[in-house]
Amino acid sequence: MTRRTLLSLGSALAALGAARPALAEETFEVTKSEAEWRKLLTPAQYAVLREEDTERAGSSPLNDEHRKGTFFCAGCDLPLYSSEAKYDSGTGWPSFYEPLPNAVGTKADWGLLGKRTEVHCRRCGGHLGHVFGDGPAPTGKRYCMNGLALVFRAA
Repeated sequence: MTRRTLLSLGSALAALGAARPALAEETFEVTKSEAEWRKLLTPAQYAVLREEDTERAGSSPLNDEHRKGTFFCAGCDLPLYSSEAKYDSGTGWPSFYEPLPNAVGTKADWGLLGKRTEVHCRRCGGHLGHVFGDGPAPTGKRYCMNGLALVFRAA
């Protein structure tokens, strides 16, 4: 790749980003100040839930959680996923084929790799991960979640 091609590509990506309209800020039932979130969450949880960071693949103990139970939002304690919808996607992150009803929201997430669909807690807006269309039946979806954003409680 030549320098000219690289600069052209960078300019095109910048223009694409500038062409996207700003979305209205979504409001959530649970809202807290930055200081309140930092007091409630560990630094790693804060980075994921409030700054849309991603934990290192394979680092979550929830990857190996196979008991019956429910996965809750680490930010506001909303039930998000049933253990019955959890499966091993081989990605290194806890994965589910569907959330519980009225548990999550989604929005477009533009990055260097193009458009993805970000998943967040519908009650507090905490970033959970992303959803992809390469999951198992019955939904064909893979909700690839950060374990730091979740708390598991056995049934």
